[in-house]
Amino acid sequence: MDECGPRDEERLARAALTRIVEPGDEAAGRWLRTYGPQEVLAALKSDGPPLPGVGEERWAGLRSRVQRARPEADLAAIEAVGGRFLCPGDREWPGQLDALGVTRPIGVFVRGAPYLRFWALRSVAIVGARACTEYGVHVAAVLSAGLAERGWTVVSGAAYGIDGAAHRGALAAGGATIGVLACGVDVAYPPGHGELIRRIGEQGLLIAELPPHDHPSRSRFVMRNRVIAALTRGTVVVEAALRSGSLSTARHARRLGRLVMGVPGPVTSGLSAGVNELLREEGCVITDAAEVIELVGNIGELAPVRRGPSLPRDVLPGETALVLDALPGRGAADAAQVAEAVGITPDAAVVRLKELCALGFVEHTGSRWKLSRAGLP
Repeated sequence: MDECGPRDEERLARAALTRIVEPGDEAAGRWLRTYGPQEVLAALKSDGPPLPGVGEERWAGLRSRVQRARPEADLAAIEAVGGRFLCPGDREWPGQLDALGVTRPIGVFVRGAPYLRFWALRSVAIVGARACTEYGVHVAAVLSAGLAERGWTVVSGAAYGIDGAAHRGALAAGGATIGVLACGVDVAYPPGHGELIRRIGEQGLLIAELPPHDHPSRSRFVMRNRVIAALTRGTVVVEAALRSGSLSTARHARRLGRLVMGVPGPVTSGLSAGVNELLREEGCVITDAAEVIELVGNIGELAPVRRGPSLPRDVLPGETALVLDALPGRGAADAAQVAEAVGITPDAAVVRLKELCALGFVEHTGSRWKLSRAGLP
């Protein structure tokens, strides 16, 4: 527990509310901002009228969940797996989550040794389709490994497909990765990723808004995405169909003023349609880790300029290059023909042709000149 953070009473109240209130509940967020967690919990336990912003039916639904709130047991459960419960105000709390306003998490359960706030400072989200292609898996893994090797934390949702490839790429590079779950951090979901989630918890960090043992639902996956977007400097979508849930992470990132990036895919692939549409709007095209870092990193962290292979003829001076271009691809020409084609005197053409001959670009046969093998395009 952070000695300079929230009091024990506030921590217990927040832990209790994670059992009562669903992640991202705006009404509850306004209550927390106005009254504080202890007062909100006390109101839910009382027989008094609803707090502002909800009707009797909704209030009754929330109050029906009060009996299942056992904060002491949940805090003991997270400590038993080597984790902790972070609240706003804790030193380890990542301040970028505060950008979510009234949908800010009540608190987050964390599993893993690293310090969340530090790891989140230089982090990038990599998300995409669950039913992805081999191309998507390869790109996500290579991109994540490149970011991890450069000291960046890769954040994703531990789901099948692109998420899993992103985590594996970072782990393979010996780098940092954070899995943001839509269930308790002691729950392996999806079940097929049990080993991967265990590795993330041992080598990286697992975080969740839901208390231990809690299971995911469709709405919790959607709300989980806002945490991924807020926690990171930018979101990269690798592969996504037009209705992919991963695009909601990009939309959250855009609303928060974070960078939105995408890896372009084939126009014939439905799994790239969502990303390509994202890039038509406001997304930035990226193809490797260096380009991501140039966008989200500090001043001076520039990606190398991409160029095609350099050729010997690229270094020729202007007039000399024009003389070389004036020679026919087949056969030979005399200096006068070359001079006329370039627009220079025959004497000047002879000088340039002799330079090209010395460099191995042309051959001299009698009074005529022709391209050598090195001079051919």
